[in-house]
Amino acid sequence: MEAVDNSSDDKEDAGEEEGDDEREDEEGLDDASHKTNKKRSVSRRSNTSRSRRRSQASKRRRSNRDEDASQNEEDIEPEEVDAPKDAEETVEDKNRRAQSRARSRPFSGSRMSNVVEPKEENKQLVNPNGNGRASSRRAGSSRSSRARSSKRKEDEDDREEDLDEAENENANEGYGEEQEPMDQDAEQEGEAEEEEEEEETSTEDASDDSSDEELSNRVGEIPMHWYDEYDHIGYNIDGKKVLKKSQGGDQLDAFLARKDDPNYWRTIHDDVTGEDIVLTEQELSIIRRIQTGQYAHANFDPYDTYVEFDYPDGKIHPIGGSDEPKRRFIPSKWEGMKINRLVEAIRKGLIKKEQEKPPVVWDLWNEEANDEKDMPKMPASAPPPKPKLPGHAESYNPPDEYLPTEEEKNQWALVDPEDRPYNFIPNKYNALRKVPLYSNFIQERFERCLDLYLAPRALKKRLNIDPESLIPKLPKPSDLRPFPTTMSIQYLGHTERIRAISIDPTGQWLASGSDDKTVRIWEIETGRCFWQASVEDTVHSIAWNPDVSIHVLAAAVGDKVLLYNPGLASEEDAEKTEGLLRGEQKGRETKTAVEWHNVDADSEDYAQGLRVEIQHEKDVKSVIWHAKGDYFASVSTEASPSSQVLIHSLSRQSSQKPFAKSKGLVQKACFHPSKPFFFVATQQHVRVYHLQEQKLIKKLLTGMKWISSLSIHPGGDNLIVGSYDKKMAWFDMDLSSSPYKTLKYHNMAIRNVTFHRKYPLFASCSDDGSVHVFHGMVYSDLMQNPLIVPVKILRGHEVVSNLGVLDCSFHPTQPWIISSGADNTIRLWI
Repeated sequence: MEAVDNSSDDKEDAGEEEGDDEREDEEGLDDASHKTNKKRSVSRRSNTSRSRRRSQASKRRRSNRDEDASQNEEDIEPEEVDAPKDAEETVEDKNRRAQSRARSRPFSGSRMSNVVEPKEENKQLVNPNGNGRASSRRAGSSRSSRARSSKRKEDEDDREEDLDEAENENANEGYGEEQEPMDQDAEQEGEAEEEEEEEETSTEDASDDSSDEELSNRVGEIPMHWYDEYDHIGYNIDGKKVLKKSQGGDQLDAFLARKDDPNYWRTIHDDVTGEDIVLTEQELSIIRRIQTGQYAHANFDPYDTYVEFDYPDGKIHPIGGSDEPKRRFIPSKWEGMKINRLVEAIRKGLIKKEQEKPPVVWDLWNEEANDEKDMPKMPASAPPPKPKLPGHAESYNPPDEYLPTEEEKNQWALVDPEDRPYNFIPNKYNALRKVPLYSNFIQERFERCLDLYLAPRALKKRLNIDPESLIPKLPKPSDLRPFPTTMSIQYLGHTERIRAISIDPTGQWLASGSDDKTVRIWEIETGRCFWQASVEDTVHSIAWNPDVSIHVLAAAVGDKVLLYNPGLASEEDAEKTEGLLRGEQKGRETKTAVEWHNVDADSEDYAQGLRVEIQHEKDVKSVIWHAKGDYFASVSTEASPSSQVLIHSLSRQSSQKPFAKSKGLVQKACFHPSKPFFFVATQQHVRVYHLQEQKLIKKLLTGMKWISSLSIHPGGDNLIVGSYDKKMAWFDMDLSSSPYKTLKYHNMAIRNVTFHRKYPLFASCSDDGSVHVFHGMVYSDLMQNPLIVPVKILRGHEVVSNLGVLDCSFHPTQPWIISSGADNTIRLWI
């Protein structure tokens, strides 16, 4: 009977709720009719197609629903569970009305937001007998909930179908009097249009999805020119390379694109992604506003009304400067994990607290109580220095010569106490008992005690080392003969400083170039001048061709390289030389930098022996021949970077630029005696290039400030470098790129260094007026280092205007050396 009463009460409540719901249904219908009138502008074509699709979808849902219902009916046992039908129907009616109201108004959120859930008392299962078990109730509730959910799903589908039909009827009523029914072709056209709209939306969605799937560069904010030499521009989120996109041509293509593309002026290139981005009108307006000094957004009001607030506490600023409260502290997750690990380690005994050891006290005076093993190691005792023994002046009866006079006493009083020879004045007494007490005795003893325990003392073991053992064992110079020792011949004739000299490969002739604008050839053994030629400018460098059969002399005069045939060779060699110098010019490779000119046979220069002139951009500082005699190089420090070093071919009468750009100011250049290597010396480094492979082999670090000269050993594995900062460095190419030995023997700048072709000798000349000769033996055994011994210093040149010996060169066959200096003389040392 309790169940019947409850059901009657529920019916009354349901009746009241039905009345309220009917009023709400009427209001909902009014709203729906009002919205239906607003929708009359929608075409009937779309309504028809939409209703057809909805009817088809409803049929499919009904078929699926029937199958699910059949399965649920097999599972449900209606005898065990019984629910209050009135309450359930009332709830379903409320849900139906809420569904109709939700569909009648615009969509905003979930349509099921207004669905009324059944009350808790209605959700509970009721047993007809009133005394069922809890387990049967739970089982019945699960089955009934499945039954109600399936029925609720059927009702929702029915409501959607009813709403669709109502919308179609309202639309047909609004246009029934004005329009005729639409034929089948119109329906097909409507369906086609709707399919096109769906395809557009699908393509938009696909484009949105594809934009998220594009490869994005994840390298971060780094200089993108780091990837100029690579085929990719970065890496994506998976670590794969992001390949570069083709830039599309050169400057001409860019010019044509600028003329043809109307959006070229608003296109920018993104270096990170490698793409071209076209700016929109909104982005351009933002850029214009920023350029004119305005705010980026046009709707931003910088002068908006400021609302003032009154603070009862009397605060001046609205934001307080107090510290954050502890309740806002968020503990670190990782710190907590670390603390937990430390706590676990402490509990397991892995981390133990260090216990403080009690101090150990030793009884230093009790030798028996303390064991020697347990005694701490004390520092060795350092005895105090012994005081100076007293002399005759400290005697109470000193000799008369130790007694000072009155003048000496006055001088002693004027001298500072630290500088006095004695801290007392000697006096003479007849007996020891008459000697008074020394007034400064206590003070001196006190100072003595301070010196003993305040002055640090340490025992130092004296090293018994023989000083001679520290000197390296070098052979005696007398055992390293032959080498030049004395001056033999002095060559006189030049009126200005002689900057360059060169000895022909036969060893008979000596060529010299001077600031007096003359080039002279001397006979070495006699000192006579056999040939002379006048030039237009200062001679900076001069060099004989190393080939004996080609008798050509190259001289660097101003911005030209002059090739002479002095006519001192045999008739056969002279004819060969003339034929080589008069050959046709073939394939000039550097037409702008170097120009070859053959001298006319009727000119005076031709009579002096001049055959070819090579015009350069700037002054030529040095000329060096290759060992075979066909190629020679010229160095012009002041020329353009690509023309500082030029290599010329004598047989083809052509020149070429080996470097597109030099790395620094080139000072000297030199060919390897047997390999296709080319040495280029800049101010601080020496670079070795392979001419055939056209690549850099090695870079030598000299450690010098300004290199002045360079010379290669005849073996080719060693070289010496001289500098203006008084240093000379020996390099072993097979050992290291750093100097094997650095020699500092000169007092002023080193002008030139040179090797002997046959003897183990090398020399250096300096502005201090001296020539240093060294013995440099290079062994064939790679495990043995070169032997370098200074053997002789040759002095004889005078220093003029801080310039001494400007050049030196060894005789090709004899252990002789020839030097030229600023004193207008050339000297032969044998």
